[in-house]
Amino acid sequence: MEQKYEMLCLKNQICFPLYACSREIIKQYRPFLEALDLTYTQYIAMMVIWEERCLNVKELGKRLYLDSGTLTPVLKSLEAKGYLLRRRSKEDERVLLVELTPEGAALRDKAVNVPMQMAACSRLTPEEAQTLYRLLYKILGRTPGEE
Repeated sequence: MEQKYEMLCLKNQICFPLYACSREIIKQYRPFLEALDLTYTQYIAMMVIWEERCLNVKELGKRLYLDSGTLTPVLKSLEAKGYLLRRRSKEDERVLLVELTPEGAALRDKAVNVPMQMAACSRLTPEEAQTLYRLLYKILGRTPGEE
């Protein structure tokens, strides 16, 4: 292959192993989340909602790196399952809030073991996992835990 095209080889792309790993990890989540009747996107949305209890949709989208077109059907589905309520802010009608319901809070107890189940699937040591975590957030341009 000509040298000028070398960087177009899949093996030279950092994005490809990130993409493939993301797909593989989400696939590994599937059996644990199916038991909770959640998709991966619903699960990560619920993780933020469990933490905040009530927040606006724009902030939720920012934290999850999801646009409103992706987030809206996820939230509608979670609302239909009874896990959250969507409502307009009383202070500003343009702001849509999502609020945890008692059923959504109860789901948290059912999901509490999912992170440990997933850790058991990892081929990384805890130290390697922590290093990868920090590096991925560096790629995202954020410090871990930064909102």
